[in-house]
Amino acid sequence: MSNITAADVNNLRKQTGAGMMDCKNALVEADGNFDKAIDVLRKRGQKIAANRGDRNANEGLVIAKTTVDGKKAVMVVVNCETDFVAKNDDFGKFASTILDIAIKNNPASLEELKKLSFNGNGLTIADKIIEQTGVIGEKIDVSGYETVVADQAVAYNHPGNKLATIVGLNKSGETILEAGKQVAMQIAAMNPIAINEEAVDQATIDHEMQLGREIALQEGKPAEMVDKIAEGKVKKYLKENTLLNQPSVRDNKKTVSQILNEVEKGLTVTDFKRIMLG
Repeated sequence: MSNITAADVNNLRKQTGAGMMDCKNALVEADGNFDKAIDVLRKRGQKIAANRGDRNANEGLVIAKTTVDGKKAVMVVVNCETDFVAKNDDFGKFASTILDIAIKNNPASLEELKKLSFNGNGLTIADKIIEQTGVIGEKIDVSGYETVVADQAVAYNHPGNKLATIVGLNKSGETILEAGKQVAMQIAAMNPIAINEEAVDQATIDHEMQLGREIALQEGKPAEMVDKIAEGKVKKYLKENTLLNQPSVRDNKKTVSQILNEVEKGLTVTDFKRIMLG
């Protein structure tokens, strides 16, 4: 059996919102496997905020910004070891400089971003990271870089800069921009796994279907009804976890899709990204 540490338990608690002892018992039952432990909690009826693929990091800043024309949104994650350093003004300026370099140069990947010149001073961003590690005395890194290109791109920075989202919409304009800001905050709050049901990968659907069957059997449902019950659970899961089908956080009587269509007929989301520090 895996050695379950207090840090493991705390990490699972942060990911799911379940109680400490529930998390510990789930990890023990799952032999330390986090994904299996989440399933154990769900089978037991725990109401949890299961990890949906967030790109987790330690301390640092997540910051996002759009280009002047509003057609592209860029997000970067700049890490350090302690919250004390993350709140330092110089570290914040360092992170903002990297974001501006990314916007100006449009690198194709995180690796390409690190190869870019840091303010034309002869050092690359990778070199500057090493330099700053020596100056600050903590390990510094750039661990995340995401972009969204669309007719209207929107960036949202949650207070504290531990969470940011970027979103793209298929139309542009002032009212579209305002709607996009609300969608970006929806993504931050509700952490959808995809834009709509069609964008959810089959592996996720298969997993939820199997989990639904197991829960139905555990509840003592008739064997001939298990698949139908599981299908209902999958449908509910997709409604709650796909962006356009989620109830709007501003008006939970309407879905995000309905809200957007009221702003302008045919308005929809084309892409989104969300990063939260672990």
